[in-house]
Amino acid sequence: MVRINENFTKLPGGYLFPEIGRRTKAFAAQNPPMPLIRMGIGDVTLPLAPAVIEAMHKATEEMGHKETFRGYCEETCGAYDFIRFAIRDDYKAKGVTIDDDEIFVSDGAKSDCGNIGDIFSVDNVVAVCDPVYPVYVDTNAMAGRAGDYDGEKWTNLVYLPCTAENDFFPSLPTDRVPDIIYICSPNNPTGTAATKEQLKVWVHYANEHGSVILFDSAYEAFISEPDIPHSIYEVEGAKTCAIEFRSFSKTAGFTGNRCAYTVIPKALVRGGVSLRDMWNRRQGTKFNGVPYVIQRAAEATFTPEGQAQIKQSIDYYLNNAKVIREGLSAAGLTVYGGVNAPYIWCRTPDGVGSWDFFDTLLHKACVVTTPGAGFGPSGEGYIRLTAFSTLENTKEAVERIAAILH
Repeated sequence: MVRINENFTKLPGGYLFPEIGRRTKAFAAQNPPMPLIRMGIGDVTLPLAPAVIEAMHKATEEMGHKETFRGYCEETCGAYDFIRFAIRDDYKAKGVTIDDDEIFVSDGAKSDCGNIGDIFSVDNVVAVCDPVYPVYVDTNAMAGRAGDYDGEKWTNLVYLPCTAENDFFPSLPTDRVPDIIYICSPNNPTGTAATKEQLKVWVHYANEHGSVILFDSAYEAFISEPDIPHSIYEVEGAKTCAIEFRSFSKTAGFTGNRCAYTVIPKALVRGGVSLRDMWNRRQGTKFNGVPYVIQRAAEATFTPEGQAQIKQSIDYYLNNAKVIREGLSAAGLTVYGGVNAPYIWCRTPDGVGSWDFFDTLLHKACVVTTPGAGFGPSGEGYIRLTAFSTLENTKEAVERIAAILH
């Protein structure tokens, strides 16, 4: 008889966002008094940039002719030279030297953040920031690294509290030395971003202990303050201890196109083995690459026209974030983030529970948010709002929330 992966049976309930969708759908069926405004799941609303559309049209036309048709991509790392070179040159323009064969293009940072565990032993100790993007926790639970869920935490994970008291950036652990360390900056869900000095501490720690930092910088394009690093490789020594994940999803509106990339420097070696080579072997076996048309679309985001058009979209979302941050603050709520990221982390009023405040906003204001408790124990007492709605809906949502607080 077949045996299942029993680690899946340890997962509590469903994934966070489907549960939000279930509650929202049930409420919507009750004929709510106002149209729903969705500020929970971080999906974009603006269309793709004209430069991207033009590149997709051209690539699609190429696929219709024998002379220019593309099948399997047999180039380095499963990605065409043109997209790897574009990414390499973008890093170089920002002061970071990355070789093109250290760049792996994929169908999403979410996929890579979960799949990267394939190259690590299940015996590794994993540390996650708390609150945390659920994918980091759930995929390690599925693999068997997390232990058992005790109703609040996983027994084998090292939780690194990120609270208002430490400016939402973790201190070094004191009880156990983690082998794998997840850091996300700009952070999802808190919307805060790490300084170079803060990252230096972790890079030194990882190199000293032989740990590996999994650095999720999917929101780096939203950084607006000059002293915030866009890449962990801006920190000296990071190439010997860090893997970086980036995405076109929020940066260029590719949530429906699916394209991202992961950087693993050749200098990153553990157990005498190149992690870059291991990931290359894994991807070559389990992944056939991103479609040619999508890779051409991604390449277009690095052109001068694409960069200018994408910046307009990012500025639009950051303005939405400002509207949320300032509007909720004026309404008496305590808020964080929204300066270098499209997320606002809002403390619930009067100690109300995260899911309770989520339900209040849903039923009384018809605004969908994300309860902080879904991101981990330290997320209790907060909700997350995204800036990816329209400006009109963003203003309306803030007004509705303010109205029910008074």
